[in-house]
Amino acid sequence: MLEFENVSKSFWTGTQRKVILDRVSFRVDLGRSLGILAPNGTGKTTLINMIAGLEKPDEGVIRRDCRISFPLGFMGGVISRLSAHENARYIARLYGLDPDYIESYCRWLCGLGEYFDQPIGTYSSGMRARFSFALMLALDFDMYLIDEGMPGSTDVEFNRKAGDILRERLRTTTIVIVSHDPKVLEKFATSAAVLMGGKLYMFDTLEEARELYDYETQG
Repeated sequence: MLEFENVSKSFWTGTQRKVILDRVSFRVDLGRSLGILAPNGTGKTTLINMIAGLEKPDEGVIRRDCRISFPLGFMGGVISRLSAHENARYIARLYGLDPDYIESYCRWLCGLGEYFDQPIGTYSSGMRARFSFALMLALDFDMYLIDEGMPGSTDVEFNRKAGDILRERLRTTTIVIVSHDPKVLEKFATSAAVLMGGKLYMFDTLEEARELYDYETQG
C-alpha cells in the first residue's frame, strides 16, 4: 500500500513559487494500478520521485508499506564509469539478490551485446533507458513506477520482450504510471487521476479522468 496524507510540495523558480502538490491525499492499494495524467510542466517527475522516496515533501506524510521500485529511467544509483555488467552485480548486492541472476537477466533483456561490458557513460540515451528498464524488471518489487511510459528505444525486439514482461507483471504487481498522454496509460491503469494546479483528482476509470483532462487542456 502507498498513501499520501496532506502532502505539499513546491519549488522557488527564482521569480515565483511553483506548487506541485497542495495538501494532497490519496492511496494506492496493491493490485490496483494507477495512471496519473498531468500536462507537461506540472510536476510529473517530482511526484513519481516523491513516491519512490527520492524527494521529500514540504509537509504531510507519505507511507510505503510495500517494496516500491526506483522510477523507470532513474539512473541515480548507477555508476557511469562502470559497465552495465558491473552495475547489475553491484545493484544486486545492494538488494541482497543473486548477482549472477541479475547480470544474466539484464544481459538477456537489454540485448546490448558487447556494449554490456562497456562503461555506461559511453551509452546513448536509448541504450541507457534499455539498461534501466531491464534492471528495474530484474529486481522484485510490489509496485513499479513509470514516468512517461516505455523507454524511448528503437529496438523492436527489446520493446517486444520488455512489453511482454511488463504485461505479465501486471498480474502479480502494481504499477503507478504518470504521463501527459492518455494513450500511454491505457495498457496499464485500472484507476486514474489527474494532476493539475497542485491538486490530484482521483477517478475510478481512465475514461472519467480523461474527460476532465481533455476539458482542462483543450477547452
